[in-house]
Amino acid sequence: MATTPRVEPASPESDPAHVVIIGAGFAGLAAARGLAGTSVSVTIVDQHNYHTFLPLLYQVATAGLEPADVAYPVRTIFGHDRNVTFRHGRVRAIDHQRRRVTLEDDSEITFDHLVLATGATAAYFAIPGASQFAMPLYSLADARHLRNRLLIELETADVKREEGPGELNFVVVGGGPTGVETSGALAELIDIVVRRDGLDFGATKVRVLLVDLAAQLLTTFPKSAGRYAQRALVDRGVEVQFGRSVVEVEARAIRFADGERLETAAVIWAAGVTVAGTVADELSTSTGANGRVVVTPELRVPGRDHVWAVGDAAAVLSGNKLCAQLAPVAIQSGHHCAKQILRVVAGESTSPFRYRDKGTMATIGRNAAVAALPGHVVIKGRLGWMAWLTLHLFYLIGFRNRLRVVINWTWRYFDWPSGPRLIVADAETVD
Repeated sequence: MATTPRVEPASPESDPAHVVIIGAGFAGLAAARGLAGTSVSVTIVDQHNYHTFLPLLYQVATAGLEPADVAYPVRTIFGHDRNVTFRHGRVRAIDHQRRRVTLEDDSEITFDHLVLATGATAAYFAIPGASQFAMPLYSLADARHLRNRLLIELETADVKREEGPGELNFVVVGGGPTGVETSGALAELIDIVVRRDGLDFGATKVRVLLVDLAAQLLTTFPKSAGRYAQRALVDRGVEVQFGRSVVEVEARAIRFADGERLETAAVIWAAGVTVAGTVADELSTSTGANGRVVVTPELRVPGRDHVWAVGDAAAVLSGNKLCAQLAPVAIQSGHHCAKQILRVVAGESTSPFRYRDKGTMATIGRNAAVAALPGHVVIKGRLGWMAWLTLHLFYLIGFRNRLRVVINWTWRYFDWPSGPRLIVADAETVD
């Protein structure tokens, strides 16, 4: 007998407008915060019951932080906001005519306004084997899986140290902020397991290679920032190779366009992002660069005045310029979307989004970072590193998380403790 799907009660016309936000990333939380304590009712839907602070995932992957340090329960964030609720689940379909979101458990949620804040995922550019064998870094599960892989490979090299000369190659693909930060942290991890944990690789040469098709690192930064990042990585033992085009990734190897096949312990994928394959891609018929949902200057989906898209999921424009898929853009677009929804509910006209560029940052390791500020100002070295630490602590959610992270960073600065270098058996089973 066919079952009738559960439908969460629709609001009568006299009740507050109901806003459903799909995604609890930076953009989704910003939109929800902008609507918290207002006259509308808000439901946040996400397949995870926590918000992940993505800029610090690489530190989880390289055993610098614990997963709980960069994640915070969504329900706790909005625990004091009576008009905001959370629904744990994955969206399967949207009926725009009836204005209903259907989840995978067949339950339905009605809405007056829908906000797509589903973020992005790794872009593999149709390279054979990349999606199967390369390791992305866009979720807690990715970070834990990568940490397991790195630590297992280092432990295995220690066991096999008597087998004679060899190479253990960790290849990071992509010279943007994620690739730079991950390769620098990985080099520090290798150094610490030798000095503090007593691992001995014998005659095996452990290499960290950062490869990119471009001619410099951090192409969205000023050239001086890219040159500094390269010098800082090389000083930490990272081999930086430009003009390398990946044509295939195998289970234990990577192939380049020049014909070289390099055996690898792990291939870490930081080559770019796409919206293709996410909920926003499945639910929108009009997409732009990287599969992003095309939106109006006010962040509405064209032809659907009740649907909005923000953050990495959307092709956000500021004037005539397409904004990059960065956390500050996600946060600002989420806030703007909330304001526009409140304007619509109040019967007022909407206004276009304007991005306020406050600069971008990337860290290479302890005492080394670059910050590109408006006006072509570049801060490097220890000062840039301190600015990077301060900014990330400011945006990190939760007092407990901030306290744990600042204690961890301070301890690691003056001494290198054992840290969370744990191989957790269930990492591969986490969704």
